[in-house]
Amino acid sequence: MEEIKDNLAFKGVAERLTLGITRILENMPGVVDVRFAEREPAEKRNLLSWEQKNTCILPEDLRDFYLTTDGFTLTWSVKLDNERVPLGHMMINSVARLCPLLRPATLFSLPNAPSLADLDWEESSSESGSARAPAAPHFDSRSRIFELDSCGGNGKVCLVYKNCTPGVVAQQSEMWFIDRSLCWHFLTTTFTSYYRLMITHLGLPEWQYAFTPYGPSPQAKQWASLYQPLTFSCELSPADPAGDSYINKLDPIKAFKGKAKVSAPKKKQSTQSSLGNTAKSQGSAGRHSGPKRLLCNGLLESA
Repeated sequence: MEEIKDNLAFKGVAERLTLGITRILENMPGVVDVRFAEREPAEKRNLLSWEQKNTCILPEDLRDFYLTTDGFTLTWSVKLDNERVPLGHMMINSVARLCPLLRPATLFSLPNAPSLADLDWEESSSESGSARAPAAPHFDSRSRIFELDSCGGNGKVCLVYKNCTPGVVAQQSEMWFIDRSLCWHFLTTTFTSYYRLMITHLGLPEWQYAFTPYGPSPQAKQWASLYQPLTFSCELSPADPAGDSYINKLDPIKAFKGKAKVSAPKKKQSTQSSLGNTAKSQGSAGRHSGPKRLLCNGLLESA
């Protein structure tokens, strides 16, 4: 009985933790093998150790999340041609895997070896940011960046502390996405907002690229239009305010409509041929009448 109660209690916690997304996925057509990894809550001493080691204060919502479960993993697949193809993946690293994105230099590294800090340059636009988008993080000591999700190799979702000072504890954090070209894209100001975004997008491939100017790949758009039609139709890329630049505007009615045969050129050819025949007849008549005129002129001169 106690085991049954524990299982029911865990199912209730998992249901609240996933916001009921597991039942929604199981009822979708073609979706199979929905798996949610069970994890124990993180210990408070591990959270305190992480904060002391990295000189950062975890956000309150992220701290509460780790005190509920030490990380998050939910995967699901689709059935195509009697084969299971992994598709959805939602993941949040555990406290032990919440590592800095920038590793400190080791004794074996070359003194003049290039690093990500070399990508930072001083620009007024990038330093202050615009009115709509906040300033992007830096790869040097001005920012402290921690990997929250590897995104299957398509980029990284990071917990970012900006405007940091060496030796001073950082408190304000934001959620950012860095793509494979090492460009930063702002996601949310809080972990709770990002968590809701992840659940809403069902962990589909490249869903973070919906917050970039160029958007996800065509294949990812096809999956999103199939399993996320409402959200996908409402999301418009910043580079595509009209929302239809990627839509094929080919009209199949006009493209596959047969061309009607035009009879006008044939009529012109017949009239041209008739005119040619009359001209030829007139020319031949002129040639035949020529000797007759000469003969009549000779008879008149002899008379």
